[in-house]
Amino acid sequence: MKTINILFGTVYGSAQFVAETLTTELQEQGYQTNLLNPEENVDFVPSEDELLLVITSTTGQGDLPDNILPWFESMRSAAPYLPKLKYGLIGLGDSSYETYCGAIKQVDALLEELGANAIVPRLEVDAIETMEPEVEAKAWVKGFITAIG
Repeated sequence: MKTINILFGTVYGSAQFVAETLTTELQEQGYQTNLLNPEENVDFVPSEDELLLVITSTTGQGDLPDNILPWFESMRSAAPYLPKLKYGLIGLGDSSYETYCGAIKQVDALLEELGANAIVPRLEVDAIETMEPEVEAKAWVKGFITAIG
């Protein structure tokens, strides 16, 4: 089985909690996981023989949280070509804002630009509809697991 690298961008801890919950869920399904704090892995470039899962909230006007922004900028600056990289994305946001899930949309656009391929459509969790984003994320990850085999 391929290793799944999990990165999170968070302001108040919700995205980190979702990342930790999914790390446990994936491990229970037999997957090897690496939960990466982006602040400690600014220069992390995903290996194309592994999978990438990014979970981030949105802050400000559709911006990435401060803890994941340096990793995002590093990836954009280095611009590695990653045509074999497969990824999944989960965004946490509030649909009462025009920039709903803007951060995860930026990550998606960057990964597409780098040639990577989404395994399944990204999940956008709306804080107006759910107070427990990990519940929706656990349901979504079942489809992610099915898609990766």
